[in-house]
Amino acid sequence: MLDLNDIVVFARVVEAGSFTAAARLLAMPKTTVSRRVAALEREVGVRLLQRTTRSLNVTDAGRLYYEQSSQALRTIEEANLRLAEARAEPSGTIRISAPVGFGGYFLTQAMVDFLAMYPKTKVELRLTDDKLNLVEDGIDLAFRTGVLQDSTLIARKLGSTHRLLCASPDYLAGHGMPERLADLAHHQCVIAGPSTSGTHWVLDGPHGQETVTVAGRFAANEMQAVVAATLAGFGIAQLPHSIAEPLINGGRLSRVLRDYTTPVGGLHVLYPSSRHLSPLVKAFIELASDRISSRANTAADQQ
Repeated sequence: MLDLNDIVVFARVVEAGSFTAAARLLAMPKTTVSRRVAALEREVGVRLLQRTTRSLNVTDAGRLYYEQSSQALRTIEEANLRLAEARAEPSGTIRISAPVGFGGYFLTQAMVDFLAMYPKTKVELRLTDDKLNLVEDGIDLAFRTGVLQDSTLIARKLGSTHRLLCASPDYLAGHGMPERLADLAHHQCVIAGPSTSGTHWVLDGPHGQETVTVAGRFAANEMQAVVAATLAGFGIAQLPHSIAEPLINGGRLSRVLRDYTTPVGGLHVLYPSSRHLSPLVKAFIELASDRISSRANTAADQQ
């Protein structure tokens, strides 16, 4: 019966080029290495190595056997590594990048849950709308919304995202409910961006995609600030569906121009490579995916 350990020893002899070098790599006596290779040759019934006092040559049969068996050994080693990773408790520091609007509101709770679940972990969150180079900037994973550009990064779609137009009941009581998209130009708007004027909102509606220029008294590139200003009655805002829906259902906000939303875009998580993905990164991706799915299901149940 074939002994897998004999195959491993044979492969190391071929790779090292000698019994002596293989013995050092394997941390075993040279005589044991020779004995195991001889046992393998007896089992397969063919000579795999030609030995002389001065040289070691791989036979044609040995070369073929090595090529086939080494692939199998790599597969087994990969399986063992994946199993060890799956059993390992996530630990260490994970560095995450996310858009300002999405990250500040959604990821905060996800990170709190993650740190509570895995005491040996640390999280460094970088909120920016810039497209960082994950490898150069040392980012383990990045959340991106909208249409992805072609890249060598691995992308996993977590869901879809769009924004609703909404305002506080107090604001609408004082300024009226807009009836047409063009009316937004005459309303105060809370801007998710750097400037209070000259902002163009692109919206999908009954007549296809339309653009309207809006302005207001408050602008911020952080979604929590935008939400707070909207709740305080400073105007009409575009808020992510997952954020707006519970506030609308609770009566704290009202939907405006119900026939219009921002174009639907994808929500993805990106990482440099799926090979040897650490338990730390895997665990955070799964937690974020679960949170996004539960929010989507809750919103669907409330509709």
